Amino acid sequence: MAESTPGPLDSPAPRRRALRNPFRGDAFGKAAEGFARFMGTPAFLVGMTLFCAIWLSWNSLMPESAQFDPRALNFTLLTLILSLQASYAAPLLLLAQNRQDDRDRVQAEQDRQSNERNHATTDFITREIASLRLALNDVATRDFVRGELRDLLEELEGEERGAEGEDRPHRAAPRSRTAGPADARQPSPVPDARLRAILREELAAVLAERSGGAVTMPEGAEAGSASAPAPSPAPEAAPAPRPHRPEEGPRP
Repeated sequence: MAESTPGPLDSPAPRRRALRNPFRGDAFGKAAEGFARFMGTPAFLVGMTLFCAIWLSWNSLMPESAQFDPRALNFTLLTLILSLQASYAAPLLLLAQNRQDDRDRVQAEQDRQSNERNHATTDFITREIASLRLALNDVATRDFVRGELRDLLEELEGEERGAEGEDRPHRAAPRSRTAGPADARQPSPVPDARLRAILREELAAVLAERSGGAVTMPEGAEAGSASAPAPSPAPEAAPAPRPHRPEEGPRP
């Protein structure tokens, strides 16, 4: 008898082929599910009823020589067939039920993962919407900008009126010395249109400096600044009379 030489130690030993299990595949499970599905149909119930009715009628009405399962023996063969069917049907139904339970478990796991992803997506969208709302609260709205411009206009008007009030005593003093009370005139106040035109020009200059380009003002602003009347010039003072000297002779 020839002895087998062992292979090298650095290589794995050849794996022996075991007996193939015919029930390892999915074919038997599919067949069991098909049989269980067929047993739950009306066709199987009607066929089983007809089979039993024909069997009992034949072995009851036919002569004894033609009977293969006589009535005298209480239909022993039919009882054996029905018992075998019940004994095989129960395990097949349980096998189909187990396979259905496995599928339901896998489906439930997939549904749980899908629900988790949907919940995470919903939470992300909710957080993004909340951050957008917070960002929109920090953005200057149209009413806020209008209010700031209105406050700036009021400040400019107040500064302009304060400057005019300070300049009035200095302008009124020389007029009182040179002209009579009838010729004294109060300086006309600067109209609101001119103040608005000045404010627009200042805002245009600031925007031009920030953007690095020229900013055009609307036509209404230019027309308002052009139509604003210019302040009336102060009346010229009459020349003072020169004193008469005796050596110059009589005045003409």
